[in-house]
Amino acid sequence: MARFLRPLLSGTTYKRWLHLWVPMLFVSVWLYIDPSKPWVPAVLLIPLGLIPAVRRGEGVQARLMLVPDGRAEEQAFSVAPSAGWRDRWRTVLWLEARVLLGWVACGVTVWLPVIAVDLVGAAFGHPSAGDPVVALLEPHWSCALLVPLPLLALYGSVVGLGELVTALARALLGPSSGERLAALEERTEQLLERNRIARELHDSIGHALTVAVVQAGAARAAGDPAFTDRALTAIEDTGRAALEDLERVLGVLREAERPASSRPTLVDADVLLESARTSGAKVDAEVTGPLETVPGPVSREGYRILQESLTNVLRHAGAVPVRVRIAVDGPALVLEVRNPLPAGGTGPARGSGLRGIRERAALLGGRARTGPDEGDWQVHAELPVR
Repeated sequence: MARFLRPLLSGTTYKRWLHLWVPMLFVSVWLYIDPSKPWVPAVLLIPLGLIPAVRRGEGVQARLMLVPDGRAEEQAFSVAPSAGWRDRWRTVLWLEARVLLGWVACGVTVWLPVIAVDLVGAAFGHPSAGDPVVALLEPHWSCALLVPLPLLALYGSVVGLGELVTALARALLGPSSGERLAALEERTEQLLERNRIARELHDSIGHALTVAVVQAGAARAAGDPAFTDRALTAIEDTGRAALEDLERVLGVLREAERPASSRPTLVDADVLLESARTSGAKVDAEVTGPLETVPGPVSREGYRILQESLTNVLRHAGAVPVRVRIAVDGPALVLEVRNPLPAGGTGPARGSGLRGIRERAALLGGRARTGPDEGDWQVHAELPVR
């Protein structure tokens, strides 16, 4: 019983009923002007529905009045102007259906309570003065037994018409195929951006922490004040760069539309190479081709691939010889980082860093290989530049 009466306690039920009554205000004004032509409002709705902005207004009304508060399904109603003729005619059909259901709602609201009142009067021996259906009954106390029927019909009409108008709104005011595709693309971009930010934090902060740990350990083991001073300088520089990266990433999180064009590129690769050298690695770098001509997105992702590769060298192999090759070779940018495999090990076989390298390359339409190669650990990436 409580479940049956639950809609009576929901504000959504009454908001939907009010939504059905709103267009009848316009109709009632016209009936006051010329009651002999009740069909005129339905005709006037046709050019009104063809106005693109009307669809936005109807969508906003549907979200506010047809959907329970806090429901995610409110996204089922578009709040954008009509994008084409299909959307415009759907809006026209919606307006006509809304007026038709409004007529039904008005009739139900007036007629069924009148029937209930007349039945009560008939139960007390008074003949019906308003409803022709009740007028067919003889005044008798048994008419009181029929009073709940129009009230139940009124309750069912209120709930049923509310559900019906909501279903029609979903069908006629729902997003078009173009809007759904745009929403899907936007969601995909958001997921890609979140993954990119996660990789940014992993690569930048992970690199800084690895350099700091390696430098601190080397300084303590060396016992040389000059070496310690250089190590502290390297830790300071790396930490400052990591803080700048962290502030930039947090800025992107705070301002979703802020461009990320200020990220470092391969033109700044000397900073990474010098940081690795200061940490004890013997870096032999070979750079060929015009790096400044590499497109920004490719150059920025290449910088992060190089950064993660050098971080893995310092983290898993330590102060070992490292060969770095950066080449702009025709339509591709080639990045290669090689270092001797640690004794008894196979290199960094697991972790999100190597997966991030492969994902970065794949997102740009390139490819990356990571793993042992002829006694070395190799990271080899090829990124298209055209």
